[in-house]
Amino acid sequence: MPTNFTAGPVRVRVPATSANLGPGFDALGLALGLHDDVAAEVSSGGVRVAVTGQGAGELPDDDRHLVVRAMRAAFDVLGGHPAGLNVECVNRIPQARGLGSSSAAIVAGVLLARALVTDGEHRLDDSAALRLAAEIEGHPDNVAPCLLGGFTLAWSEPTGAQAVSLPVADGVRPTVFVPAERGFTATARAALPATVPHGDAAFTAGRAALLVHALTADPTLLLPATADRLHQDYRAAGMPGTSSLVSALRAAGVAAVVSGAGPTVLALSEPPASFPVGTDWQIWQLPIDVSGARVARGRLGHAERDPVAAGRKS
Repeated sequence: MPTNFTAGPVRVRVPATSANLGPGFDALGLALGLHDDVAAEVSSGGVRVAVTGQGAGELPDDDRHLVVRAMRAAFDVLGGHPAGLNVECVNRIPQARGLGSSSAAIVAGVLLARALVTDGEHRLDDSAALRLAAEIEGHPDNVAPCLLGGFTLAWSEPTGAQAVSLPVADGVRPTVFVPAERGFTATARAALPATVPHGDAAFTAGRAALLVHALTADPTLLLPATADRLHQDYRAAGMPGTSSLVSALRAAGVAAVVSGAGPTVLALSEPPASFPVGTDWQIWQLPIDVSGARVARGRLGHAERDPVAAGRKS
């Protein structure tokens, strides 16, 4: 069946995400109220990418851009490629900080490509979109909350990634501590050992199970529920500032973890107002995004083109 493309632009808003949440390595994730807005339309030829905000002047402006690469992967599934593409990205999610910037780009690309095909949702339903996004990213823990919103549990079957989204209890108030330096997932994964002691694996599995209960029903248990022995300690030497801040927050009774692969720190309970952080960190209180990625027709408006992270408090 030939692929027919829609006339005019489409746009998508995608949330930042924090994965792992301590013990939920490669499985648990949370969507946060900090967003990238991306628009795309079919053109007569060539690829043009305009980037505003985070990554402007650094990210590619052609087929190498991750949004376009994800669109190309989706067009492969959808059965055909347009002659050209114009893409506009307004980025507010910091790059390479552990807040899911790559997953946001991948999800944006997959959903934009689907929306540009007239029967795209029939050819690539939501479950298939999740599987494709996870395949591009390499793991589903960030793409799942980006797509579904809220608190997500993701896992992989032989057929690909699957996920569910659960409501978050009142009293969970995320705060992120974002440093100036960057971190990279590949480097963080390289620090992990090939095996871990059985006792550490059992400890972490129990805390991951408790974390589901704490996030959905009883936030008073968030501090013990976010304890981890599977990955954070092994990565500590590569980001000492992050490790020190997590330890200090937890010593003060705050349920703090490394956000994704770091170096951002995520606190799931509110830090004391007098907690000494220093000037090396940007501190943003972010709501939980319960909706996930949202697609609409038309160009980005004035509000969407504002590169300031609307809604965050520092």
